[in-house]
Parts: sequence; C-alpha cells; structure tokens
Amino acid sequence: MTNSEPHGRIDVRVYFEDTDTSGIVYHASYLRFIERGRTELLRSFGGGHRAMLESADPIAYAVRRMTLSFDRPARVDDLLVVETNVVEVTGARLIMDQRVLDQAGQVLFSAHVEIACLSPGGKPRRMPEAARAGFAAFIGAGAS
Repeated sequence: MTNSEPHGRIDVRVYFEDTDTSGIVYHASYLRFIERGRTELLRSFGGGHRAMLESADPIAYAVRRMTLSFDRPARVDDLLVVETNVVEVTGARLIMDQRVLDQAGQVLFSAHVEIACLSPGGKPRRMPEAARAGFAAFIGAGAS
C-alpha cells in the first residue's frame, strides 16, 4: 500500500488472502481496504490512531453505520485505488464517502460511512477542536 496523494487516496494491491477460492475479492476485504483509506487520511494530517490515544486529550473513532454498494468484482493481483472523501464533520461524528476503483477508474465498491468520536473507554464524546478542524479541512478536498 502506498500513498498516491497527500490525502484521500491510496493504492491497495489485492493479495490471494483478500479473495475467495475463485480469485475474486471477498466482500469483507473491501471493509479492510476502506479502513486503510480512513487511517491514512487521519495520518496525513497529524498522526495515526496511536497518536490520538496517547495525546493529552485522547480520542478514538468507531464506525456507527455504513451503506455499502458492490458494483464490480476485483481480482487477485489487481492494483486498486481507495478514495476517501470527508462529507461532513459535526461535534461528535464524521461522515465520509469512500470508493474502491480499478486502474481504469471504474468504481468497484462504494461506502457511505458514519463514524462516532469516542473516549478511550468507549463513551461518545465531542471531537477535540484540532481533530474537527483537521477533518473539516478535507471537506471537498478529497480524492474525487
């Protein structure tokens, strides 16, 4: 996996472990691919999950809701692009649209993701202002 832009876009290679016995990407593998996309977006503006948990005002994020669409299959050895776009940032949640595309730019998979901000103990909480501002800076600036 490599970053192909400073934010919102990463490349992911399909390995055999990502596929079913016919060499087609298993549906749950797309969830791992888009998780990587969200993590790399977070890393691009100030660190990853460890930095958030070890900060003076620790936070964590959890997926609250997803709407998924499986449009075309990907296969073993394909190089895919995962795009992550921030759609909305509120006090305690994020809304993101994510897509997995093939090298020709065809959409293979898409997800509309609602993410809740949590304390390390798992209780809902407001996002620190710095985190909210960091995500807000990516609204409309993602990979579309």
